[in-house]
Amino acid sequence: MVLLLRKMTFSHNKNFLMRKKIVAGNWKMNKVLDEAVALTSELVNMAKDEVRNDAKIILCPPAIYLTTIQKYIEDAPNFALAAQNCSDKVSGAFTGEISAQMLQSIGVQYVLIGHSERRQYFNETNALLAEKVNTALSFGVSPIFCCGESLEQRQNEDYIGFVKNQLTESLFHLSEEQLKSVVIAYEPIWAIGTGLTASAEQAQEMHAALRAHIASKYGAEVADEISILYGGSVTAASAPELFASPDIDGGLVGGASLKSREFTNIIKAR
Repeated sequence: MVLLLRKMTFSHNKNFLMRKKIVAGNWKMNKVLDEAVALTSELVNMAKDEVRNDAKIILCPPAIYLTTIQKYIEDAPNFALAAQNCSDKVSGAFTGEISAQMLQSIGVQYVLIGHSERRQYFNETNALLAEKVNTALSFGVSPIFCCGESLEQRQNEDYIGFVKNQLTESLFHLSEEQLKSVVIAYEPIWAIGTGLTASAEQAQEMHAALRAHIASKYGAEVADEISILYGGSVTAASAPELFASPDIDGGLVGGASLKSREFTNIIKAR
C-alpha cells in the first residue's frame, strides 16, 4: 500500500514566480524518422496556434534524430532540444557513446541524466551521474537530472531521504552557479506503468522536500531559482492540477509526448 504522508511545505520568496516553466517530452526509443519529423511538425504548428503561455518546450528524441529535429524547431519560439543521455567521458575509445561536447557542437542545449531506466537497466550510480553532470556542464549543456524512488522505497518510511540522497551524491558538489544550470525532474518510479497513481499532493510533497534540501545546502534564493519537473506518467487530464502546485514547475512527459494533441494540451496546462 502506498502511504500518503503529511504534505510538506517550503517557504518561498517572491522570486519563485519567476522560475522557468518547462514541459519536456522524452520520446525514449520510439518513432522512425518519418514519424519523428511528422510529430515535430505537428507540435510546432500546434504550439504556434494554441499555446499562449511562456513554457519552454523541450523535445528529447532518440540521438540519431537530433540534427534533423533541430532543423524543424530552430525558428520555433520556446522550443529546445535535449539528448536522452551522454557519456561521462569527454572523448576516446568508447564505442557507441555520445559525448556532451558532441551534443554542444550540434546545438543541443539539454541532456537527460539519471533517468530511472538508465539507473535500472544500465546500472548507473549516483557517482557516475555526478561525472555526467560535470561533463555536460563543462560544455554548456544543461542537465535535466532525474531522481525518484521505487515502490519498495516508497513504502519505506524514509523514501524522501532516499531521493534527497540522490541529489546530495550527484549534485551537491556543484557551485551555486553550476547548480542554477541544472533542471531537476522527480520521477516516482512506482507510479509509472504500474497502475498506481501519484496524487498532486504526493508530488508536491516530494518537490517541496527537494527544494528545501537544496536550500539547506545553497540557500533559499538559489533553491527558488531551480526548476523541478514532475515525471510520473503526466497526462493532459492530470497536468492542470499537478502544474498548479507551488513547487512543480512543469513536467517530464513520456508516452503522452508521442501524441501531438495530448502533449500540446499538457503544454497548455502551464
